[in-house]
Amino acid sequence: MGELEKQVVDLIIKNYSSKSEFARKADLPYSTLDSIFKRGLQNASIANIIKLCNALNISADGLSNGKIIQLNQNQLTPKCGIDLFSIDNIYPISTQKIPFLGSVACGEPIYAEEDKESYIQLGTNVNADFCLRANGDSMVGARIHDGDLVFVRKQEMVDNGEIAVVLIGDEATLKRLFYYPESQKLVLQAENPKYAPFVYVGEELDQIRILGKAVAFQSDVR
Repeated sequence: MGELEKQVVDLIIKNYSSKSEFARKADLPYSTLDSIFKRGLQNASIANIIKLCNALNISADGLSNGKIIQLNQNQLTPKCGIDLFSIDNIYPISTQKIPFLGSVACGEPIYAEEDKESYIQLGTNVNADFCLRANGDSMVGARIHDGDLVFVRKQEMVDNGEIAVVLIGDEATLKRLFYYPESQKLVLQAENPKYAPFVYVGEELDQIRILGKAVAFQSDVR
């Protein structure tokens, strides 16, 4: 652990009763927080650095220059990607708050729970209306793993071959969708060969509703 990482840890200890409490405040899995300090702040994702800085009320600009600069309450929270750690291909972007609505199954459908009180920060360059946490391994072929955040744009239909969040009764699943109107058949295809496709025909389609198209996902470093 480098000197800057030690200073950040000291600040966490000073302001929070434990690293676990800080992780919850920063909306970071504890394993991700631990990885940030082990791998070094310069190797952390921009989104995670912004969460860390917001929770500690420190400047991302200062952190990029190896300094911890405390912000006043009336100052803006750090902006994502402003010359962060002098990485040449990082450009300034603004962020938006996306509602977090619970979990979506990557495997067998699961009950469509909702948690409308939670929000996730996301760049405004992503056109999404809400996000869900992936549960399972059926979409690993599309690089969507268990625990990843999937950002979704609301729409009632998607093109064949696109990944959609689909409500089956009151259970939600994330699959690649194929619809054949001439035969009134809908196929929900996993991206993992160990899962057979879900096939719905005729009146079975009445229980199906497309919630939206998956447009982006966010993974922790693996």
